[in-house]
Amino acid sequence: MKAESRRFYHALASLVIPITIQNFITNAVNSADVFMLGYVGQTELSAVSLANQFQFLLSGVFFGISSGVTMLASQYWGKKDTNSIQAVMGIAIKIAFVITTVLAVGALTVPAALMRIYTNDEVLISIGAGYLRIIGVSYICMSFSQVYLCALRSMERAPLSTLISTTALLMNIVLNAVFIFGIGGAPKLGVMGVAIGTVTARIAELLLCLADAVRGKVFSIDLKIMFGRHKLLFQDFFKYAVPALINDCAWTVAFSLYSAIMGHMNADVVAASSVASTVRNLCTILCFALGAGASVLLGIEIGEGKLEVVKRDARRSCLVTLAVGILTGIVLLLIRPLVFMFFSLTERASGYLDFMLLISAYYVVGQAMNTLLIAGIFRAGGDSRFGMICDIIVMWVISVPLGFISAFVLKLPPMAVYFILCLDEFWKIPVVYRHYKSFRWLKDITREWEG
Repeated sequence: MKAESRRFYHALASLVIPITIQNFITNAVNSADVFMLGYVGQTELSAVSLANQFQFLLSGVFFGISSGVTMLASQYWGKKDTNSIQAVMGIAIKIAFVITTVLAVGALTVPAALMRIYTNDEVLISIGAGYLRIIGVSYICMSFSQVYLCALRSMERAPLSTLISTTALLMNIVLNAVFIFGIGGAPKLGVMGVAIGTVTARIAELLLCLADAVRGKVFSIDLKIMFGRHKLLFQDFFKYAVPALINDCAWTVAFSLYSAIMGHMNADVVAASSVASTVRNLCTILCFALGAGASVLLGIEIGEGKLEVVKRDARRSCLVTLAVGILTGIVLLLIRPLVFMFFSLTERASGYLDFMLLISAYYVVGQAMNTLLIAGIFRAGGDSRFGMICDIIVMWVISVPLGFISAFVLKLPPMAVYFILCLDEFWKIPVVYRHYKSFRWLKDITREWEG
């Protein structure tokens, strides 16, 4: 292997490995919730799965905001302009705080109404509403911590970001186990215990982020810079981050509607879908980490003015991600028999789950490549508009309408509906690849510090 190839793969690995660990811990905790609630009962598992759709929606918001931070912060880090990075963080935190506060108020005041979006089963609504009333508090904590952790990754401090997330999320899994099963004499709180554990972990994560910010390892936080008025940077953030935010919200809401469509079919479909999503999310952690790592690495190279190097490294990122995507699909096929050992599902739900895992084995390949290109490579060059347009058309003009028609007009069997919904990634591939080869996404979006 040539020296330049070794340099790229070493730099990519130094970002991808800690991001993979962080994402694994995050998904492991969410999966542990599902596994532990599986022992409590299928009804509780289904209720929390539906209630967590709002956390899923919020994750889409944070992914969009974080993409804006990554696009600008990584390029400014290439120039070592930390004042601009602080200003970008402040803009993102203010936007995130407003959005999370609105969703938190809804979770605390009208949780039953929110649950009715996803199901008409009164038992599921009752359990999920109680869960939402507690979990809503954690949303506000994330408005600072998620932006801060993203900025750390953009400044090549991914190991610290991983350490903070890992510490908080391991606390979550321990507390969940304590309150679900009553370990050490604690009360057995079931679903409410999961909510309490999650809120506690999010508060701990926020405190750890604040502690590092005060320590000032890379730069000392200047509140006047972070939360001051920066007209040009705000315009840049609006230009590059808002399309990413709209893109990720449009994708997330559409994907959440998939759950709503399946949730109105029968409870067995809900249970099987929640398990299939959990398994698929665990298996695709490395795929998503490659997209996040490539976005930071290519953004830094663009900030340094190495545009030809960016083209070469983008191609290498595609080859690595394709190989990892194919291997992930093979792993999903191999572990199918093992999945059923961890869940107590009805016979019909087990049949649904078996089919869903088969579909997931090919779905992950398209998902890995589109995530790398749209959310990784294109955004590294400041191109978030293409992904926004592509996902809005594919999800809202094609996939969601087809899902509603197949489920509620044609009344197709649940697994036929699931198959149709899982075609969304493959509608995108031809246009996404064509845009990648045009290199219209490759731009330096930085400017001189305006302060």
